[in-house]
Amino acid sequence: MTEISPVTVTAELFDPIADCVASNARELAALGWTPATSSNFSMRVDANHAAITISGHDKSRIEGSGVMMVDMEGRAVGSAERPSAETALHTHIYRRWPDIRAVLHTHSRTQSVASRLFAREGVVRLRGWELQKAITGVTTHDSVLEIPVFSNTQHMPELVARVDAWMATGKPLHAYLIDGHGIYTWGRDMAEARRHLEALEFMLDCELELRRLST
Repeated sequence: MTEISPVTVTAELFDPIADCVASNARELAALGWTPATSSNFSMRVDANHAAITISGHDKSRIEGSGVMMVDMEGRAVGSAERPSAETALHTHIYRRWPDIRAVLHTHSRTQSVASRLFAREGVVRLRGWELQKAITGVTTHDSVLEIPVFSNTQHMPELVARVDAWMATGKPLHAYLIDGHGIYTWGRDMAEARRHLEALEFMLDCELELRRLST
């Protein structure tokens, strides 16, 4: 049985955040990036809580009621609903970076294909794209933006450990792909997270097109 923590956050604080998560989920679903009931989205509520999509919801129709609260260990707060199976990947980001306030995970065709294509290399190296500058901290196209590709597993602690191992190398981390799965990215607010997601989608699509044209 899922452990449920007591509610310590008011509805006045939580409800607008839940509505924001849901509205952005619907917009991303409209782009075709959340097929079936895939993908998950979250926002930080405070230092100890996050709002995250409930498992199994169709993101094209999700409302604020389809978003629940969890603590930073991924435990449900004041609800018997089940959060996304990948909640641990969201809370991991919030624990590592206290200034991050939104985490987005989508399954677009481009992201999914790129995750398989670059899995053997273990990383996508984006070079020379003007849109690299859409990523916070990247100031020039004349750089290499590395997006790691991690092996997939249903055991979330293993995935968290793989992300931690990348961080331990000291390399920047702005996003990551999971093989045969999709992309995770984040931002200091929802707008920044959306900017990162849209820029990475575009650049990955360009990389795939270059591969097609070179064959």
